[in-house]
Order: sequence, then C-alpha cells, then structure tokens
Amino acid sequence: MKKFPWACVALTALSLYSGSLLAANFSASFKNTDIREFIDTVSRNLNKTILVDPSVQGTVSVRTYNVLSEEEYYQFFLSVLDLYGLSVIPMDNGMVKVVRSSVARTAGVPVADSKNPGKGDEIITRVVRMENVPVRELAPLLRQLNDASGIGNVVHFEPSNVLLLTGKASVVNRLVDLVERVDRSGMQRREIVPLRYASAKELSDMLNNLNNEEQKGQNAPQLATKVVADDETNSLVISGTEDARARTRSLIGQLDREQNNEGNTRVFYLKYANASKVVPVLTGIGEQLKDKAGTPKSKTASPSGDLNITADDATNSLVITAQPNVMNSLEKVIDKLDIRRPQVLVEAIIAEVQDGNGLDLGVQWTSSHGGVQFGSTGLPISQIKNKTLKTASFTGLATGFFNGDFGALMTALSTTGKNDILSTPSVVTLDNKEASFNVGQDVPVLSGSQTTSGDNVFNSVERKTVGTKLKIVPQINDGDMIHLKIEQEVSSVDASATTDASLGPTFNTRTINNEVMVHSGQTVVLGGLMENVNKQNVSKVPLLGDLPLVGQLFRYTSQDTSKRNLMVFIHTTVLRDDDNYSAATKEKYDQIRARQQQRMEEQKLGIIENSDNPVLPALPSQSRSTPVGTTAPSSTRNPFKE
Repeated sequence: MKKFPWACVALTALSLYSGSLLAANFSASFKNTDIREFIDTVSRNLNKTILVDPSVQGTVSVRTYNVLSEEEYYQFFLSVLDLYGLSVIPMDNGMVKVVRSSVARTAGVPVADSKNPGKGDEIITRVVRMENVPVRELAPLLRQLNDASGIGNVVHFEPSNVLLLTGKASVVNRLVDLVERVDRSGMQRREIVPLRYASAKELSDMLNNLNNEEQKGQNAPQLATKVVADDETNSLVISGTEDARARTRSLIGQLDREQNNEGNTRVFYLKYANASKVVPVLTGIGEQLKDKAGTPKSKTASPSGDLNITADDATNSLVITAQPNVMNSLEKVIDKLDIRRPQVLVEAIIAEVQDGNGLDLGVQWTSSHGGVQFGSTGLPISQIKNKTLKTASFTGLATGFFNGDFGALMTALSTTGKNDILSTPSVVTLDNKEASFNVGQDVPVLSGSQTTSGDNVFNSVERKTVGTKLKIVPQINDGDMIHLKIEQEVSSVDASATTDASLGPTFNTRTINNEVMVHSGQTVVLGGLMENVNKQNVSKVPLLGDLPLVGQLFRYTSQDTSKRNLMVFIHTTVLRDDDNYSAATKEKYDQIRARQQQRMEEQKLGIIENSDNPVLPALPSQSRSTPVGTTAPSSTRNPFKE
C-alpha cells in the first residue's frame, strides 16, 4: 500500500508530458515503478508492441533531465533494461520481446551487416570473414573484449575462417573494426625461401594450384598462401599467415630434394629453329649457368656434370638433362631462340646500258665467173648477179649494179648503242641466309692433256659456268633496315678473241662485291662497270686492196666503238607474316596473268600470230591486314618505278 502513492506520481508525470508525445519528444521520471509498468508505458509512448518474458520482475527507478527524441528515448529504454539484466530482441513482425540477457543470445538475435550495423544497446550478431589471420588465434582475444554481462558471445568456424560475434551493437561493431584491422596487418607477412634442387617456377605453379583447390573445397583459407617464383635466384617468395607459411615451408622442404638424372630430363619440341644448330648455343650457356650458380652435384651425378643436350633431327626436338635451376634458364633461352624468323623478298633488274658507234664501208665485185664476198657484210654478192637485192635483214645503205659479166655491191652501215635487260631475278630468303640466282651455261675448258704410252692423247676438261649470277645475304635490323651483302657477276665467252684454240676460250667477266644498308621497300642501284670495246676489221682482195687510191674499191672496212655499263637495281621487302607472303605471291601471279592477257589482246589485233596460249585464272582474293611498321607488297605496284 505504501507504493501506491509513488505509482500515482509516476502516472501523473507521464500525463504531464502527454503533449510532448505529440511532438515526438520524451522525458521520464520513474521511482520504484514496477518494471512491467515501465515497459508498458514505453510501449504506449512509442506505439510499439512489446512482449515480456514471464520471468521478468522487479522495480525501476530512473529519471531524465533532458528532452529525448524518439530514437534517443528507445535507446534510453534499452539501456535501462540492460542495467537490470534484460535485453530486447526485435522480431520479424515488427514486435519486440524482453528477455533475460542470459538467454538473449539464443532467442533469435537479428543478423546485422555493414550497411545496417545497429547501434547502442541493440542485440545483434555480425558475421566476419577473415582472409589472412586464422580465426582460432583471434577468437580468445575477442571473448575477453566482448560484453561480460552474459549476452556477449564469440564463436569461430575454422573451415570457412569466419567469426560470429553476438552482443550489444556498440560492442560488436567495435570488435568488427578491430578484427578488420588485425586481418589487414596479416597480409604484410612475407618471406623468401631459397631452393637447392627444385625449379622455382614449377614449384610455385604446383603450390598455387594446391591453394586454389583447397579454397574451392572450402578448406581453411588461413592456410592459403601466395607463392611467387624468383627465377634469377631460384627462390620462392611466400606471403600469408604464420601457420600458412609454416605449412608451405614444410611442403617446400619435402619437394625440394635431390633427384636422379632421370627426373631432370625434358624434351623440347621446336617450331622454327633447327635443333642441331641450337645445341652448341645451349651447351655453352648451360655450362656458364652451372658454374655461376654452383649447382650441387649428387653422388650419382654423371661425369658431364648433370648437363647433357642432344638434338633429335627426326622430330626437330631437344633432349636436355640438367639441374632444375639450369633447366629453367635454358627453357627461357629456347623460348627466345625458337621464334619465327622474318624473310626478305629480293627483286633485281640486271641491265646493260650500251653506248657505241659502228661503221661498215666497202665494195664487193662479182662476175659471171665468180666474185669477192666479204664475210662481215650482211648481204650476199650473189643477189647482184641475180638482180635480186633483198635488204630485209640489212640496216643501212646498200646499192649495186651488174652489167654484162661484171657487177659491184657498195654498202654503208652506221650503228648506235642500245640497252639490254640481262635478267630480272626474284627470290625469297630467310633473314641472314644466302639467296643465289644463276642463269647461264657450262662452257668446257681444257684443263690438261696427257699422252699415253700408245701415243693416245688424253684431255682433261673442266666446265665453267658463264652467264648472270647474283648472291645476296640480307640481315634485318631494327626498324626494318636491311643490311645487304651483294655478290653479282656477269660473264660471257669472248668470241672475237684470237687466241690459240689449245689454250681454251677467253672469258669476259664483270663482278660487283658490295655491302649496303637499305630500308624495306626501297631500291638500291649499283653500277659503273664500264667496258670500252674498239674493234676494226679490214677485208680486202690480195694485191689490189693494197694499191693506192684505187685500193679502196677492193677493201671492206668495219669499225666498232662501244661502251657498256652494267647496272644492278635491287629492291627488298621484309615479309614477317602470312599476310605479307600472300601479298607478294599474288603480285607475281598477277604479273604473269597480265602478260598472258596482253598477248591474247595482241593476237586479237593481229599484231602477233594466233597461238593456243592459256591464261591463268584469277587468284582468289584474301583479306589481309598488314602489321604496323611492315611494308606489304601491293599487287599493282612496280617497285622500280616508285
């Protein structure tokens, strides 16, 4: 009965602040008020349904001196209940229930997250995933820092490496921030593990694959590590937690063991390089790497020092036996050597520019009984006697007469120089490989003579090739600059040379040996090999041709003066891929087809005789893309007119 006046006072105080409720501002003053009545008052003020556990009993004495907002009033309510060992649990239907804090953590506590973390004395649960630190090491520390009122709880789940934190929102959120900071600090732990026998690259790939499989199987991610290979020192850089790094070190120790030679043998199949030519290069590099690294040798090591490189020509492959660190370095060298080498299209025009003058002048006599025919003239004297002078094959002036038994043919011929294209070779060769072109004939040359015991003569004959020869060695440098080593020769047999037949023929030879630098797509010109030819032939009738004055009527004089200049035009193009090769092929194909079509047109116009000449079909067009920096031949271009 004594408590009744105080209850009236509390009710009176609440009624005095009814106006504040309309303005969403609250104030409270309770003294020895039954806790259930306190909960009921708050429920009516906040218009919220609150369920109270039957075990909740006691009285409340509390007072506010400031006006509180609705959110502050609710937090005030939670704090008062917390002081009396009670907790408020939100429900899905919008209602809340008041239970003892000792059982609150099993009474359907809502799960919060970073977007809705809760605040104040709300009871929440947060799920935190650890990436770098094992949860079993951190959980004991968190239990000491969590709420000690009985509602706080910390549970860890090792397979997923997660923490379940339950308690007041203010406490739980503080623990979540602490966990995130500790987890970030675990990422900075790294260490270097040097290897003695195993290959760093191969072992790092193996360990990373193992970690990935474990994470897929939802094993403890705290045991996962990141492994990076350092090929230069044949070491592994591992990062992760202490447990993870310890586990990885243990695996490395089991795998980094000395092996027999049979386990250090690998086969490399080459795509472009020649296996036999690569062997000497790799052998020299392997010996230097072995000496530099001080590769340890096993008791069963071969006398060659565990390094053996053999080429299999049938499969164009390399069989290498070496220690892992040496093997790893050799593999990198093989990758650099086994590349597709560019090729060079070499197009050339070998021309002879001739500048000269010639003069033929003479008189030939004939009669019905015979005549004087000079071999150097192009007209037979018999045409005068037959009165049929045919000059179709003669250029110059020719006249004659025949009277009775006598006749005469007078000729005068003047000649000038001409230009002659000797050859237009076109070849494709690899970078740094010689390309040669040869057009000519083999001329027999007497090299020796021997008389046998039976007076039989045995001659030794050698053959010399005369004609047009071209040898080019291109070397592609940076920026598609091409270094050309050129050897060019034009040779012929000198038919006018008057030498002893037993000594063999006389040869005319002109050669060019030169090295030039030219950009892909440009043309280089070589020339200046001048040859001066002065020839004078006199044919005459014996005695009569030597007579003064009248002797001119019985002589035939031929004089020829010429200068021949050999010119070589060379055009080069770098071919780096299939598109360039196809473009060059199409260009040559179209050139041949164009000549055939032109011949067909000339036959239709009657310029040349009709003949059954086939025409190649048009080459199917191909879509090509020329790489930047590469000059691709155009199907319509003429490289020597650019």
